[in-house]
Amino acid sequence: MGKTLAEKILSAKSETEARPGNMVIAKVDLAFVQDATGPLTVRQFQAAGFEHLASNPRIALFLDHAAPSPDRGMSDDQALLRGFGQKTGALISEVGEGVCHQIVAESLAKPGDLIIGADSHTTTAGGLAAFACGMGSTDVAVIMGLGETWLRVPESIRVILTGSFPDGVYAKDLILHLIGLIGADGATYKALEFGGEAVANMTISQRLTVSNMVVEAGAKAGLFPSDETTRKYLSAQGRANDHRPLSPDEDAVYEQTINIDIARLEPTVARPHSVDNVAPAREIKGVPIHQVFIGTCTNGRLDDLAVAAQILRGKRRHPRTRLLVAPASRAVLLEAIRAGYIEAMVEAGAVVLPPGCGPCLGLHQGVLAKGENCLSTANRNFQGRMGSPEAFIYLGSPATAAATAIRGEVTDPREVM
Repeated sequence: MGKTLAEKILSAKSETEARPGNMVIAKVDLAFVQDATGPLTVRQFQAAGFEHLASNPRIALFLDHAAPSPDRGMSDDQALLRGFGQKTGALISEVGEGVCHQIVAESLAKPGDLIIGADSHTTTAGGLAAFACGMGSTDVAVIMGLGETWLRVPESIRVILTGSFPDGVYAKDLILHLIGLIGADGATYKALEFGGEAVANMTISQRLTVSNMVVEAGAKAGLFPSDETTRKYLSAQGRANDHRPLSPDEDAVYEQTINIDIARLEPTVARPHSVDNVAPAREIKGVPIHQVFIGTCTNGRLDDLAVAAQILRGKRRHPRTRLLVAPASRAVLLEAIRAGYIEAMVEAGAVVLPPGCGPCLGLHQGVLAKGENCLSTANRNFQGRMGSPEAFIYLGSPATAAATAIRGEVTDPREVM
């Protein structure tokens, strides 16, 4: 019987015949923490009596969630991580380098890797055919010391994508549509595996956006095959040797199959306070928006900024709507400057934030006030996520965000393109 992508990767990493429901102990290729979860991980590592990092996984520490530090407590935590990295030799990604998930995609993830991060959106690296998932700080501390972890092999759901994206519709609309279809618990502890003729035409950036948000449907991992597009991406990052083709077996067994014709999708928005509370943007047109946020690990890549800049160029944000932009990484920021995207957005009234998570967590750089509405390109709209529990978060694509910034209300981007 053939294997799904998840079964293939976990079989290789555990040196067992990994099948759904099996418990396996698997070697980890990369483990990482960020400045919100890392301090607890370091303290648990030390409390467990570990003195040195295990030799096999690469270990990375990212200062991205509240960077630069907004207060003394966070400064102390970031100093703790820097000291730990200098003592142990772990990679330190400093303030301004970018969001952990973007840096992992740019520099660290390889097809076939097992990647564990102390962050729920670690699933992002599934866009590069890695089995990547989030775990708690204590689990990651043990991985840092032993180099391996235990996992229950998940059942897999096959998502077959056909057609091509129509104008104004992007990967964010696709994943919001899927989560709306199956619900916020529709893939709990499953591997969502994407295939079909449309995948070959999806960029790595689009795949990363989809894999990033699979956890919002409860999924353990979200996997795309490693194909020619993957090879070209890794080559462009100077990592051609990291590529290897990886796809599921033709006779792999899936728990269920979902078919989506992406040509039939339209701009989609998730309404407060749940990611599966979705509707076409045209149906909630007119909701006033006080802040638009473009960026994060979901939609802060170069093509996202290009789409937003194209819509914003030569226009101004609505007077009552603040517009914040946070590139996903320093590399993305530099490319966006060279391409003129940053200039177009600043001229439209945007405030450009350092590469990082920005206001996504409600820690700094755009905390929402009571009664305010925000349209964000981030991945989560839980109550209180970005500040006041009496604020309201809508999620949409960079195109929907840019169009909304211009109109000052939720807007279908096709109206301004």
